[in-house]
Amino acid sequence: MPTGRTVLTSLATGIVCIIGGAARADDLTALPLDQLLTVEIVTASKFPQKVSEAPSSVSVVTADDIKAFGYRTLADILRGMRGVYVSYDRNYSYVGTRGAGRPGDYNSRLLVLIDGQRLNDSIFGQGSVGTEFPIDVELIERVEYVPGPGSAVYGSNAFFGVINIITRKAQAFDGTSVSAAAASYHERTASLVTGKRFANGGQGMLSISGSRTAGTDRYFPEYDDAASNHGLATGLDTDRYKRLFMKYAFEDLTLTAFFGDRKKGVPTASFGQQFNDPRSATQDRYLGASAVFQHAVSTTLELYASLNFQRYRYMGDYAYSPDADGLNRDVGYSDVVTGDVRFLHRGFSKQKLIYGIEVTDATRRRQENFNVGPYESMLDTDNPTHGYAVYLQDEIELGNKLIFNVGLRHDHGKESGNTNSPRLGLIYRLTPDLTTKLLYGTAFRAANALENYYVTDAGRFKTGPGLKPERIKTYEFVAEYFPRQDFRSSASVFAYRMDNLISLATDPSDGLLFYKNVNEASAHGVEVEAEFLGADGGRLKGSASFQFTRDGATGARLTNSPTQIAKLNYSRPLMHQSARIGLEGQFTGKRSTVTGGHVGGFSVLNLTLSNAKLTPNLELGASIFNVLNKNYADPPGDEHVDNSTPPRELQSIRQNGRVVRVNLTYRF
Repeated sequence: MPTGRTVLTSLATGIVCIIGGAARADDLTALPLDQLLTVEIVTASKFPQKVSEAPSSVSVVTADDIKAFGYRTLADILRGMRGVYVSYDRNYSYVGTRGAGRPGDYNSRLLVLIDGQRLNDSIFGQGSVGTEFPIDVELIERVEYVPGPGSAVYGSNAFFGVINIITRKAQAFDGTSVSAAAASYHERTASLVTGKRFANGGQGMLSISGSRTAGTDRYFPEYDDAASNHGLATGLDTDRYKRLFMKYAFEDLTLTAFFGDRKKGVPTASFGQQFNDPRSATQDRYLGASAVFQHAVSTTLELYASLNFQRYRYMGDYAYSPDADGLNRDVGYSDVVTGDVRFLHRGFSKQKLIYGIEVTDATRRRQENFNVGPYESMLDTDNPTHGYAVYLQDEIELGNKLIFNVGLRHDHGKESGNTNSPRLGLIYRLTPDLTTKLLYGTAFRAANALENYYVTDAGRFKTGPGLKPERIKTYEFVAEYFPRQDFRSSASVFAYRMDNLISLATDPSDGLLFYKNVNEASAHGVEVEAEFLGADGGRLKGSASFQFTRDGATGARLTNSPTQIAKLNYSRPLMHQSARIGLEGQFTGKRSTVTGGHVGGFSVLNLTLSNAKLTPNLELGASIFNVLNKNYADPPGDEHVDNSTPPRELQSIRQNGRVVRVNLTYRF
């Protein structure tokens, strides 16, 4: 079984080779760590704060990081963050944080934002992070991840954390660029980005992209018999998407719109399907538009007002038998309008007071399920909902060394009822170099439309007992040490207690799936991270996480919960700053599965060359992911069973071996 020593040894060897063979660069501004340490983040409190003053242990990945390590999706970006791991079931990617990664939850316990606007839909509560995420990573300025409960600021879904994707300003694209990429598994991608500054001072940008991955063969030993093509899903693991993104900014107003459409072939025969049937596929379509107005009313008062519309459409084709009439279609429609008005008041001495109101109107939450031919309706229900929230936060400086942060949000909604979410933070600067934080937070997640209202014979779903909102309380101690401009380190000790977690389960009496509240669970652990900037422009960052989770009913470790996670990243300029090379190692410990088994721990090494100038206008990038071609797998969920009698359950889901990717970008 791969160990942490494996990845550390591989990284050390690679770093020595890179340092020995690279040309020396003396420009310290290549990746200025001192700027990273003082960068203002906005996600923790909805107003700009230094990382050291935020009431959380914040992780930030910048556009430079994305390019240096060849990240292709939001899931890749999150994999590079401390304490985060991602599972992939060959359909969706599921994010685990601090040992909590419930299989099949569609990331509904993580709030995903695009420029501060909610992406999670109102049917599944899905926080998309894979190829279904509708924004190209090339358009991202930075990703801010705030672990821990965020309901005091954002309400439901901000249960285990908040991920805010901040897109680049239109002014970053002055001109036009076209890109093309090719990768293993027959992947082809193309994109165009153009930006323009207008005579009135406004700035606009437009991005169009598309990708297609032809189906490759996937072997599942659990299905290995003559009737199931000896366990080989032939050419079914397809993936294609198209995306559109627009942004326009003029003075205090920013307008944004995006469209994303992803169709994924599903080779796992999940939800009791016929194995190796090419009709099995899911489609996710996002359409979003927002208007944000930010204005300084006076020297002490700032206004923020936003209006956000999001439409989400899901369609899944499920092949339950090989007959022409054995195709079942599952459809979900979600239309949500959200308005947010808040004020940031600095009129009181050494205080930042933010208060506001948020109104949400989910005008459509329709779920359909029907047999395609001949047509037979199995489910057709629509459950619109609306809600509101009021919130208040105060950051108070008590002297020169102490900051007290307090927040409270009240949410009212159909599924959540009346819910109060408090948060407290005490931030103390022991010395100019050492800051400590003592944090307490609560959060909730209301049952979504899928969990409450989805009942159909297709897919083997039935009604469960009445669902209560999930609850979590967390306690955390953080120490951040910044002795020099070229070095930083941090450590966190945390403890979580979770109640009424909603989980997908199988009734052993009839084999049907249903959602239920389970007993309490707990997690506690330690995270450490350090980052160093070399005089030659090299940058080294490492982190390690140790977490211990427990099911309150059985005392066993939670499923899909590794005890150890380790990350090590190194990048440096090459050829007098004309290129950059990045080396990344990731280790994830073994995890138990819902079937009572486990998947082994693994280490993965990735290598990327970026910013390689072939001509003044032509740039080359290349990556090798899983350089050592490690064989590893992720845990399945309860839904990963086929239509055999009795149903066969997947014990693990094998991941990709070595992947090579090359991309070219031409700028006009």
